[in-house]
Amino acid sequence: MSEGSYNVVTWLLDRNVEEGRGNKLAFDDTVSRLTYGELARETRRTANMLRRLGVRREERVAMIMLDTVDFPIVFLGAIRAGIVPVPLNTLLTPDQYAYILSDCRARVLFVSEALYPVIRDVVGRMPDLEHVVVSGAKQNGHKQLAEELADESDKFTTAATHPDEPAFWLYSSGSTGMPKGVRHIHSNMQATADTYANQVLGIRESDVCLSAAKLFFAYGLGNALTFPMSVGATVVLNSERQTPARMFDLMNRYKPSIFYGVPTLFAAMLNDEAMKGERGGGALRICTSAGEALPESVGNSWKARFGVDILDGVGSTELLHIFLSNAPGDIKYGSSGKPVPGYAVRLVNEAGQDVADGEVGELLVDAPSAGEGYWNQRHKSRRTFEGPWTRTGDKYVRDAEGRYTFCGRADDMFKVSGIWVSPFEVESALITHPAVLEAAVVPEADPEGLLKPKAFVVLRPGATTTGLQELLKDHVKQKIGPWKYPRWIDVVDSLPKTATGKIQRFKLRDGAN
Repeated sequence: MSEGSYNVVTWLLDRNVEEGRGNKLAFDDTVSRLTYGELARETRRTANMLRRLGVRREERVAMIMLDTVDFPIVFLGAIRAGIVPVPLNTLLTPDQYAYILSDCRARVLFVSEALYPVIRDVVGRMPDLEHVVVSGAKQNGHKQLAEELADESDKFTTAATHPDEPAFWLYSSGSTGMPKGVRHIHSNMQATADTYANQVLGIRESDVCLSAAKLFFAYGLGNALTFPMSVGATVVLNSERQTPARMFDLMNRYKPSIFYGVPTLFAAMLNDEAMKGERGGGALRICTSAGEALPESVGNSWKARFGVDILDGVGSTELLHIFLSNAPGDIKYGSSGKPVPGYAVRLVNEAGQDVADGEVGELLVDAPSAGEGYWNQRHKSRRTFEGPWTRTGDKYVRDAEGRYTFCGRADDMFKVSGIWVSPFEVESALITHPAVLEAAVVPEADPEGLLKPKAFVVLRPGATTTGLQELLKDHVKQKIGPWKYPRWIDVVDSLPKTATGKIQRFKLRDGAN
């Protein structure tokens, strides 16, 4: 490639082959397996296919694909050609897909056979969409990925892209509206590997990685593609739902050394009565958590049962992966830890001034992996990306040791008697009660119009509701203070969540007020 050029596929994939790992297993989806050498060849075929289909450099191709070996083939093949892949959440509605496909102007859509019915009636309405390519059996006469690749040459000159050139887009979860397209550049993936994966996680070539978070999430993309490929490790892909039974089955079969989870799943795995005898496959050396703050009780229970720590951290689609994290030998459950080496953070008040230790502020991050902005959303880009700083929308407090503790989303925080209350703090107190499995807290106005905490709780199997309200109120008072207890408590069957497992408190707020 020409001087000054950088295509992340050369670093991420071709380097592994050049360093002698061509025959090393890269991906196993329980049905198909790919070595690094096979993956390199298939990405070159994909790049040729895209050129044949008329897709030009910098144009977009959308991906509604399950976590199978076809995902890295398509994703990396597009980037190799200088074409921009846009992985989409596989749990969206037809209207959401229509919005995103129109917004990103995808020329080609890659879709898994099982997901095709969701977009069957959408594809014909997309004026920019010229081809649909199905991973699996043919659908409605559309192209089939395996057939399209079969006759393609495996010779391709990788596009001499620039480090600052867009490599791929990820759409935000859209928990409060339609998703926003975050544009990530070629150098961002290596930035996350050089920082979190190398300096915090300490990932190794010998690791076997299993991620509950799917590849279309920023968290999952790092867990199950960027990080393992950065060192030539092996990945077990899961195309099915991430239930406790499924996770333990994969752990027993593949013996992963790194398991990447989310708080909701860790709690479910600990509390599944049918899985009480499971021990995680016996090869775990470390686990990670992100997506939402990990309750202290969950971290301690996991360590007691499985003998390994969970490195709780926080990341975002805008910053691609984790930028605050606990680290091996420096773990405090209930805290998001300290800045990942290479990242700088600030806590600021409403006036934009830095706050002192012990004071709540909004978290801003100076990140080498920050996206370059939102697609076609200039106003939101200017509000989020402020020079080197990215506003996260998260409220945090920093202690004297430099650890950061999550307090809630900026729009979730509220004051009781003039004092800030963190919904997460109240929720964490509630779930330490033996009757409570999950909890969510929102503000509710009392008869005088003053805001007070209201809780929604999901009970553990067999828990009784007799006298529960007063028991839970007293429990919270003793745990975190008398003014923070929930004045109202509703028992519900489930809590509204995004596909990443984050509680959608705004839906509860809308219903409560």
